[in-house]
Amino acid sequence: MSGGKSKTVLGLALAPFLALGACTVAPPTGPSITALPGPGKSFQQFQYDDAKCQNYAQARMSGSAQEAAAASQNANGTAVVGTLLGAAAGAALGSLGGDAGAGAAIGAGAGLLGGASVAGGQAQSAADSMQGRYDTYYAQCMVGNGEVLQQPPPPPVVYAAPPPVYYYPY
Repeated sequence: MSGGKSKTVLGLALAPFLALGACTVAPPTGPSITALPGPGKSFQQFQYDDAKCQNYAQARMSGSAQEAAAASQNANGTAVVGTLLGAAAGAALGSLGGDAGAGAAIGAGAGLLGGASVAGGQAQSAADSMQGRYDTYYAQCMVGNGEVLQQPPPPPVVYAAPPPVYYYPY
């Protein structure tokens, strides 16, 4: 086997594992919001409050490891189902053309890509949901301790001409 062909075969063999690896959900490890020292607070007090509030948020998220594992398992199941459905559809269409094996292989590849795409979206949604809850707990604690949260910038104001008005004579 030539060097280029063996790399292609290796890449194709690893594709399912890379696709399923993209479906992994990890529990939050820290806040995704910016907190600043409150009025009259020293940086040392801020650091103490930050550590205390991160611990508080982690404690409130006690089931996040199990939730992340379940979300990962769901996402992987979606990718596998997509692969199987693609293989079945490809085999059916391939048999019409006289080569069910090639059709199944092409269908499985397409199903894997489609299933992994949907699964990746599911995994990202689950991770965003967990991060949002973590950030809420963290923010409540920090504000409760007198710290300040940096607000995101407002959306830019876009000035544009009004849409044209068309008059049709009767």
